Formats: sequence, structure tokens, C-alpha cells
Amino acid sequence: MNTTNSSPDVSSKPDTVLVTGAAGFVGYYVSLALLERGIKVIGVDNLNNYYPVALKLARLERLSPHAGFSFHCHDISDHTGLLALPNVSDVDVVINLAAQAGVRYSLENPFTYAASNLIGHLSVLEFVRYAPKRPLLVYASSSSVYGANTKVPFSESDPVNSPVSLYAATKRADELMSESYARLYGMRQVGLRFFTVYGPWGRPDMAYWSFTEKILAGEPIKVFNHGQLERDFTYIDDIVAGVVATALQPMKPVDDVPHRIYNIGNNTPVQLLRFIEILEQAIGKTAQMQFEPMQPGDVHSTYADISAITADYGFSPSTPLEIGIPIFVDWFRAYKGSRL
Repeated sequence: MNTTNSSPDVSSKPDTVLVTGAAGFVGYYVSLALLERGIKVIGVDNLNNYYPVALKLARLERLSPHAGFSFHCHDISDHTGLLALPNVSDVDVVINLAAQAGVRYSLENPFTYAASNLIGHLSVLEFVRYAPKRPLLVYASSSSVYGANTKVPFSESDPVNSPVSLYAATKRADELMSESYARLYGMRQVGLRFFTVYGPWGRPDMAYWSFTEKILAGEPIKVFNHGQLERDFTYIDDIVAGVVATALQPMKPVDDVPHRIYNIGNNTPVQLLRFIEILEQAIGKTAQMQFEPMQPGDVHSTYADISAITADYGFSPSTPLEIGIPIFVDWFRAYKGSRL
């Protein structure tokens, strides 16, 4: 490992953090949490139309009043443009959350994933490599990398060589690129494998959003694999606490390689039919269920072993689905009502 230009971990609060995907669901909340701690945030997002841009702009409207927030509409796969953004040489930490999300969308738009998730991540790696302050890089991976694994809970030490979607393959590729840069250049990096994040200001392509919308409208919902699925639903506040902890605390290298990968989930998988039941109770209406076979690229179960991130960063999710879903439903009603 070449550590000629590496920097030691610092425990002091960073002055400036670059957050990519700042107009996205997790990026918005992470940016807000940093700003509330008095940390300046440079937000970057390409504002693509994978889901309504109006939602992304609404999130940015809530960040813009903060004096420490600046925003640039930019695609991170444009490396030259990324280097030219104002004040990016000042960043102490980079949190790379920009990516093309969605398993099913990757079946129809594969090149979008190559540009955003592969070229985009490489662009950020090169940015960090040459950044004057050699910032810590925290980046988003996904529970999808576990693919066809049947052993649960999923542990970071499990093999991840059987992706069942292109999305999963790109996220695993990001991890491997980061590992190589850590070994070659001594770059400090933390990869986080997110497990089904939900909550207010979330993503319309996710089941909790689309199910809520359809149940309220009296429309049927598609229940894949005839309901025989389970997910480790993780409330946004818990996710943000984990992301911020990894960004602000000194990282814990292993075997002198400054790259760690952690699961970040709720550690409590919930059956899909139970999830729908909780939604029905929060909405006050019964769902019309249309049972469908398993979708290509989908997996039967996700279940996070979070012992590593708990031990190293004190991560302790505290929001069960029975609490988080009603909060989301209340927000959803208010958000939709404000746009009628």
C-alpha cells in the first residue's frame, strides 16, 4: 500500500463537507444534520428525472435558508466539472450518495447505471485522491450486493459474488474500486450498505410510497412473490445517525488498509404482508392486493447484521416500522395536500 500522501484520522469536527446527491432522500437529511451541527455543506446533484424533480427541489428549498449551504446542479460523472466547482478544495469530508437507484429500473436503463454508479464513483475517487486536504470518503453501497445469499443475517464477511441485478453489480464494483484506491493511495474510506431506507421526504419509487398512494386512492397494489418477501426496513433518522457518525468520527482501519464496509440497517426484517398491515392501520383503509410472481432482480429477504457498525460507531437504530410508517403516512398526506 502506498501511503505517501495519506492523512491521519482527525477527531475534530470538519469545517466543510461535500455531499453528492444532496437533493436526494438520504442526501437531504444528511446535509440537514450536518448544517444543524454548524458544518458547511457543499451540495451537488444532477437533479435527474428518475422521479419528479419537484420533490428534489422541495428538499433543496428546505436546505437553502441555511447560511452554510451551497448547491451546484452538476453530474459527478463529469470529472472536470466536479473539480471546477467553487470551494471544493476546502472539503474535509466527502459523502458520496449520488447514484442511480432502483433494481427494476436497471433492467431497462443499464447505461444510466454505468454512468452514475461506475464513472460517477470513479470521478469521486479521483477527486479525493488529489484533494488538498485528503478528505475522508463515506459512500453509499447497498444491501443488494448480497444478491442470492441465503444465509441471514447478512454479514460484511459473507461472499458477495452473486449479484442478481445490474444495480447490485455496480454497487459491488464501487466497493472494489474503493478497496483498490485505499490500497494504492492510502485513501480513507467507509462504505455503507443501506437496507431499505424509508421515511418522510422519501422516494416515490419505493414500495412504502407507492403502496400508500394507491391505498389512499383505492387502487390495487402489486404484491410480488405472493407476499413471501421480507425487508429490513430502516427509518431515515436512524440511517442519518449512522452516516453522520461515520463521517465525523475517526475511522477504524483493518490490517492497515484504510477502507471499511458496514451494514447499516434496522436488524429487524419484516414480512411484506405485515408491512402492508401496518400501512393499512396507519392509513385507515384496507389494501386491495394483486398478487404477482417474483420480479427479475429481486431477492427474497434482506436482514442486516449491524454488530460491526455498532461496535465501531455506536450505531443503534431505535425506530420500529410501527412508529416510522405512521410518521411517513402523516407527512405524505400533508405533502400531497399542499400540492392539490
